[in-house]
Amino acid sequence: MDKDVGGGVTLMANNSQILHNAHSEFRKHNFNLAEELYTKFISTCVQTRVCEANDLAAAYNNRGQIKYLRVDFPEAIEDYTEAIHVDCGYEVPWYNRGLIHYRLGIFEEAKRDFEQVLKINPDFEQAKVSLQQTLQDEENKMNRGY
Repeated sequence: MDKDVGGGVTLMANNSQILHNAHSEFRKHNFNLAEELYTKFISTCVQTRVCEANDLAAAYNNRGQIKYLRVDFPEAIEDYTEAIHVDCGYEVPWYNRGLIHYRLGIFEEAKRDFEQVLKINPDFEQAKVSLQQTLQDEENKMNRGY
């Protein structure tokens, strides 16, 4: 697979290795290195358009998770949204973005995200729980008048 057929095959193999390494570092909780590798993978995909949509969506989602863990919510939302744009049938970034919206008290957005998760995957138990909690907290907020 390292043969250079117009540059695409070699580039794809190299980029696949970068993604593999990023996932490996992510699993080991080496988040700085993982983020750097995800960024490199994403940049190459965007510039060359030589990658699979599900790989690009996973890279955006995981990079978003790293940003979430360091409480950089605006950038995490941006990465989750990019993952959704790349693969709108991938429920995990919808769920992750919903969690941030929930934490920020943006219940309407959280509700939409969790509902979308359940349209994609009706068996996603954590999304069911999160949606119920969002609806309850939204009602409590309205009852308190703010």
